[in-house]
Amino acid sequence: MATKRADLRPIIRMVSTAGTGFTYVTRKNRRNDPDRLVLRKYDPVVRRHVEFKESR
Repeated sequence: MATKRADLRPIIRMVSTAGTGFTYVTRKNRRNDPDRLVLRKYDPVVRRHVEFKESR
């Protein structure tokens, strides 16, 4: 049985769109962001900021 905290803020994996396979792991608030999350973050493999998209 999942807790209420895990239901509202699930752990998600952010995958780099640069194709390097680099990922970030974070939590998101389902109530504020019901759609898939897209953030610009640093990818150390290509050494620049790129878009990271939520994968499930």
